[in-house]
Amino acid sequence: MNVKIRGGTVNEGDAPLCQTCRYATIVSGARLRDEFVECAALSYGHRRIPFRVFRCSRYSDKRQPSLRDMESVAWILRSDPRRNEIGFIRSSKLSDEERFVLSND
Repeated sequence: MNVKIRGGTVNEGDAPLCQTCRYATIVSGARLRDEFVECAALSYGHRRIPFRVFRCSRYSDKRQPSLRDMESVAWILRSDPRRNEIGFIRSSKLSDEERFVLSND
């Protein structure tokens, strides 16, 4: 009988998540071991991560735009019943009351 284990041991050759996470600050020195990582997503006092991270519940890929980034460039479809017009406007042209603001997550 074959048994397959999912989520077991991580391959040493895999890149750590912190290298592509928007919450990570990575400082590297001249030698390979001269490196430390600090995480802005952690809410408690010490934010330094002393090991390579391969799974994280707060991971946010900085190579992909965030929801805030997408909202800032979004075009809004609006209708104007007084002028009998329908068209797109930039979200930055709306007042704060008219905008749908996304949560920080």
